[in-house]
Amino acid sequence: MKKLFTTLSNIWKIQELKERILFTLLILLVYRFVSHVVLPGVDPNALGANEKSGLLGLLDMFAGGSFSRVSILALGVMPYISASIVVQLLGIAVPSFQKMQKEGESGRKKMNQITRYLTVAITVVQSVGYVKTQVPPEAILLPNTLFLVLSTFVLTAGTLFVMWLGEKITDKGIGNGTSLIIMVGIIARLPVAISQEFSARVGSSSEGGGPVALVLEIVALFAVVMFTILIVQGVRKVPVQYAKKIVGNRQFGGVRQYIPLKVNAAGVMPIIFAQALMFIPGALMQFVPSFQDSWLIQFSNTTSLAYSLTFAFLIIAFTFFYTAITVNPTQMSDDMKKNGGFIPGVKPGFATSTFIDDVISKITFPGAIFLAIIAILPSIAVKFGIKQEFAHFFGGTSLLILVGVVLDTLQQIESYLLMRHYDGLMKTGRVTGRTGIPAASSNAAL
Repeated sequence: MKKLFTTLSNIWKIQELKERILFTLLILLVYRFVSHVVLPGVDPNALGANEKSGLLGLLDMFAGGSFSRVSILALGVMPYISASIVVQLLGIAVPSFQKMQKEGESGRKKMNQITRYLTVAITVVQSVGYVKTQVPPEAILLPNTLFLVLSTFVLTAGTLFVMWLGEKITDKGIGNGTSLIIMVGIIARLPVAISQEFSARVGSSSEGGGPVALVLEIVALFAVVMFTILIVQGVRKVPVQYAKKIVGNRQFGGVRQYIPLKVNAAGVMPIIFAQALMFIPGALMQFVPSFQDSWLIQFSNTTSLAYSLTFAFLIIAFTFFYTAITVNPTQMSDDMKKNGGFIPGVKPGFATSTFIDDVISKITFPGAIFLAIIAILPSIAVKFGIKQEFAHFFGGTSLLILVGVVLDTLQQIESYLLMRHYDGLMKTGRVTGRTGIPAASSNAAL
């Protein structure tokens, strides 16, 4: 405890770090305030509970409740994330985008500009769909055509405003702006979730279990968080030896370093892709009424065994796919060879590439299994009687984003402390970040 207070005191002593933290908190406060502003022409009293479930509930959580409140920031930063994913995939599949990625700073600026333009296009399309499907007709106070045009413009401006806030945090604050905005939206739902769970266990509307059940749930949540941290932090260190070079009277190289291959190199992307596919059965049932009595109904129930097993299988498959397209053993081998490095006992070139690919395959499988377990934990929690709102924090995309963003932010704070010769945030080892959503990696360079 004493070390914690000493570390907090040291953080406050570093003027630049203090200013960055205060700036970040200010921007996040502005974001939360604006997220409660309702779209023009909407009667807030006519919205009712307007709670979302399934994929829409997940989007509402990422937006901090703005989606269900019909806020001007209802779409949040999700269109920007979608655009970032598309641009990242184009960088893998399209040669012109690959060339752009290799152009250094100028190429990065071009990619960022393309991402922004694509964000606008995606936001316009999503705004039209949102207004037509998610805004109750009885809450609209304006003529339909005028309301559609006005809302599309406002929602697009709202997304661009959130994207601008994220860029400002990244430039002048601490941590990654886009990721922090998503994290704040998720955390904003935590007090409500805890309150509902408390009422269900020991409140006036108690459903049984009492304080003991509530304590056991908190302990289980803590264990899940620790398990998730292990997965996010887990790496396989591959030793690399660099040849000695004599320049004048000085010796360079000759040291052993490590390539940290992450157990979960794909981050949260497999879960996002899998959830998008699992949304298809529900959409088919909504648009084709005859499917409502078919076998598809079990795949629209997030707590069913069929849904959980299919979801887990898709996550494992997407983990291998996304790792294969983002981690390039051949390029790693070539870069190592150019810099005079080699893996002890392995020949440079093709043998090194094969060795790295084999290591990645071996660590990706358990990583994919653990990621699938984390993803279906909320469904298991609901089966044990935990409220849906609180169960979201037992795993899935929300927990992975929370853990990953916190670790990334702590890593930046620790870097400032170590540069000023203060002790870091941990007694042993270093806080390491994670591979996050593509929006995070894209926005980090802005």
